[in-house]
Amino acid sequence: MSDRPPLRAVIFDWGGTLSEYANIELIDMWRLAAGHLAKHSGRSAEAILERLVSVDERMWERTTGDALAYGLSDIVREATRELGIDVAEAIIAETGTHYLDTWTPHIRHFEDARPTLAALKERGLRVGLLSNTHWPQAYHERFLERDGLTPYIDTRCYTSEMMHMKPHPEAFRHALDTLGVEAAEAAYVGDRLFDDVFGAQRAGMRGVHRPNLGVPAYEGVTPDATIETLADLLPIVDGWR
Repeated sequence: MSDRPPLRAVIFDWGGTLSEYANIELIDMWRLAAGHLAKHSGRSAEAILERLVSVDERMWERTTGDALAYGLSDIVREATRELGIDVAEAIIAETGTHYLDTWTPHIRHFEDARPTLAALKERGLRVGLLSNTHWPQAYHERFLERDGLTPYIDTRCYTSEMMHMKPHPEAFRHALDTLGVEAAEAAYVGDRLFDDVFGAQRAGMRGVHRPNLGVPAYEGVTPDATIETLADLLPIVDGWR
């Protein structure tokens, strides 16, 4: 028998776990933003587009080492600085909005997300969300509300509002603290073996893997459980309770 205490909480990743993974080229997502910035800078949209994509990729790759979080405006500021473009903060904010507008049609939650979250709440469990993201909190919240998920998630944590990203232990501790549970009493569900499963286990949680073909493989991590659909989680949780 396990010496762990009974499960009291389940925390979810967002992209690829609660929401469908959008395997989209970054260059396509930044094009509208680059066009907007070009109107206010005198630089070509193509040059700006290339730099925005480069900075986006660089910042994401950097997080595998230092796990320092960043926001959407940080990407735009860094790109404009490297290009020698001097624009007001309002233009930077507008550029970010154009980028987010490009993503909006692609955001869909899995059909079994809401019934699974509701079933966890019916079992008396605390439910949380912890997402590695540079998108602002309000942007995520609108889609959770749109699809009726908000009432079933007790706390929603976005690294764009935090100091660290997953797999840093502080990211998981932040979510645990907001739920009022200990790490040993919680499980984390995600599609990335390094960021999600390894990170959760290192923080003292159970790690549940939902494989995603669009995510790079990572060796040397053994999940506490593996699921194909969100509904598969329920019997696992019942065993841990």
